Amino acid sequence: MEELKKYLEQDGVLGVVRSIKGDVRFFRHRGIFDLFNLLETDPGFMSEGTMADKVIGRGAALLLVKGGIAKVYARLISLPAIEVLEKNGIPVTFDKQVPHIINRDGTDICPVEKLTSHTSDPEEAFYLIADFVQRMNKTKQ
Repeated sequence: MEELKKYLEQDGVLGVVRSIKGDVRFFRHRGIFDLFNLLETDPGFMSEGTMADKVIGRGAALLLVKGGIAKVYARLISLPAIEVLEKNGIPVTFDKQVPHIINRDGTDICPVEKLTSHTSDPEEAFYLIADFVQRMNKTKQ
């Protein structure tokens, strides 16, 4: 995990996942987009792997459970994310815990944290987040 933490010091790296085989993928976009994309395009990559990320909220935690991640480190993590990971037997370490991840404007709870607040089912969360990602991609066009 220490090696993965060091990657977070590199310019532009917001998260990193190492597969059980030792392959590494870097996340460079804010939010859950890179994590969602990895799970959608290479669903087995995270299985039994490890992850280090700068920020993990509840939605990301549910995606990590769906992906089968084995161990997680976060610089900043929400209490709901910790609860999801621990409930699913995934060891998590972190530097700072907060009640909720806050949106980019700093005015409210993160939309993905809100979106997944009513479910503990990683499959349901995946479909909710897929819809969110699709809507966000449409607004960027």
